Amino acid sequence: MSLGDRLATVRSRQELEAASAMSAARAMAPPESLAVTDALSGVKARAIEELFSRIGTRINDSTVTEEQLHDLVREELADIIENEQLLLTTEERARLIQDIEDDALGLGPLQRVLDDPTVTEIMVNCHDQIYVERDGKITLSGLKFTSEHHLRRAIERIVSRVGRRIDESSPMVDARLSDGSRVNAVVPPLVVKGSSLTIRKFAATPLTVDNLIDFGTMTPQIAELLRAAVEARLNILVSGGTGTGKTTMLNVLSSFIPSDERIVTIEDAMELKLQQEHVVPMEARPRNIEGSGEVTIRDLVRNSLRMRPDRIVVGECRSGEALDMLQAMNTGHDGSLSTLHANSPRDAIARLETLVLMAGMDLPLRAIREQVASAIDLIVQIQRLRDGTRRITHVTEVIGMEGEVVVLQDAFVFNFAAGIDEHGRFRGVQEPTGVRPRFSDRFEELGIQFEMGTFDAAWRR
Repeated sequence: MSLGDRLATVRSRQELEAASAMSAARAMAPPESLAVTDALSGVKARAIEELFSRIGTRINDSTVTEEQLHDLVREELADIIENEQLLLTTEERARLIQDIEDDALGLGPLQRVLDDPTVTEIMVNCHDQIYVERDGKITLSGLKFTSEHHLRRAIERIVSRVGRRIDESSPMVDARLSDGSRVNAVVPPLVVKGSSLTIRKFAATPLTVDNLIDFGTMTPQIAELLRAAVEARLNILVSGGTGTGKTTMLNVLSSFIPSDERIVTIEDAMELKLQQEHVVPMEARPRNIEGSGEVTIRDLVRNSLRMRPDRIVVGECRSGEALDMLQAMNTGHDGSLSTLHANSPRDAIARLETLVLMAGMDLPLRAIREQVASAIDLIVQIQRLRDGTRRITHVTEVIGMEGEVVVLQDAFVFNFAAGIDEHGRFRGVQEPTGVRPRFSDRFEELGIQFEMGTFDAAWRR
């Protein structure tokens, strides 16, 4: 068998590994195939070492554009592979150069899953254990980095692009890729097995309300309700657990904001992709290597009040900025949007109270609850179900205070009683409770078109 044929066999085997566990693939692979894989890894390692010795510091030269750097690397790699005197076809040579380029300048083995539109999340537990999420299901990918150093190089390349740093003195970082995907990295000594990397991918084209209806996340009736709520300038809180699609829902809600309004968005790492033109995106900044220069979400929320916003969109409330956001909602900035982590609308209220206490103000609990009840009009609860789908489970109105308790009233709830179909998917949809929310009066006052019969309990999809 020629070397070219053997390399083609290796690539076929690698594609098989991407769909199954690495251990099982290696157990089934013949010894000759494993030897070829090791030889190919050796070629790649030598090529990368030679590449870095040739281009030297130019790889970090800020005057060299990304395109120029990739052109330079491809030219050098073509010469390096030529010197290896491998018997490869033109297609095989191009594939090998691309693989080495991904390792040297890209994210190595992660590049192929980053380019895969079916992958929504990538979880690197250590250099040789990489999981991916497809259709809400997490599987072992079979991909791996060659070493801890290889993984650290990819992490440092990500964080350096957004002006962040990661080392033993600052071992955790949140960053983003050029396409907006969110990245979290943790390095030793905080992790024992080796550096950890988590990438939450975002679609190149933001999902629309029609997409969420097609996915079953919401019904057309709920979509119309949320459109009317945004146009009526209700303050809306999107609540849900990790990976439930809160940011996606926030993007969809923001798409209902009229194009003639000034929007200020505030985030830890830029994830929102608003389609309007009159948008001022702001991003928090961590402290620098000297321990100074930090700008928090709370600082940005307070500053946004001086920017004459029509709407304030806070990517996520995690701390004391919740107090400033509530005060903004209660002082004329109606129509603001935000998200937080909670498992139910009632839990969302409790968590909001806790976040306000984190602001360091010695406020009585009743005063906090009055602020919450006055500021928040609507809670949209999202849940990732065990079938992997993300569904709105509650659309809940915040009515006000009754004694010491914030009163909530569900307008729509997800029908879990409908059971599961033959494919394991939940059959249920969001159904009205039969109670007409008080905020619907505002729709009529503002002349917003909305079918009030949607709230009728007799209605079914």
